[in-house]
Amino acid sequence: MSSLRGLFTEAMAQAAAGVAVVTVRDGRDDLGVTVTSLTSVSLDPPLVLVGLTSTSYLTEVLLRRDRWAASLLADGQQAIASRFAAAGRPGARLLLSGAAHHRGPHSDALVVDGGVAAIEVETTQVVPAGDHTLFIAEVRNIDYVNAAKAPFVRLRGRYRPVL
Repeated sequence: MSSLRGLFTEAMAQAAAGVAVVTVRDGRDDLGVTVTSLTSVSLDPPLVLVGLTSTSYLTEVLLRRDRWAASLLADGQQAIASRFAAAGRPGARLLLSGAAHHRGPHSDALVVDGGVAAIEVETTQVVPAGDHTLFIAEVRNIDYVNAAKAPFVRLRGRYRPVL
C-alpha cells in the first residue's frame, strides 16, 4: 500500500499546479495556507474548488466561515508561498508583514497584492474526500487580475516560475 502512495505522489507531482494562498478571517484572527489545489469548476455560476487536509485547523475554520479569499501568486512571491506552507505558522497578518496586502471587501479576508489574480468566494458545498475536505465556492468578487505577470507554479515537488 505504501508503494502505491509513493507512486501516486510521484505521478501527481508531474502535473504543474498554480500556487495560491487561501485566507479567512475568524473573528479577530486571520488564517491562511498555501495550496496547489485551487481549481475552476464552473463558469455559470463562477465556482472554484479547493482541497484541504481534513484535520487542519483551516478546514475547521472554513466549516464555520463561508467567506474566504484566494490569492494566486506570481513569480517572485516564493517567500509568501513558503511562509504560508510552513508547519506551526503564526497568523496570516504576521506572515504578510512587509508584503503588500489588503482586506477583501466581500470576505474581510487578507488578500495578497502583486499576484496574478485574487478572488473572494463564498462556500456553497463541502465534500469529504478521503483525507481531504473539498470546498466548492461561488466567486463573489475579483479583487484583481494581472495577466502581465508570470504565474508561480509547483511542479515535481518544487516551486517554479513559468518561463
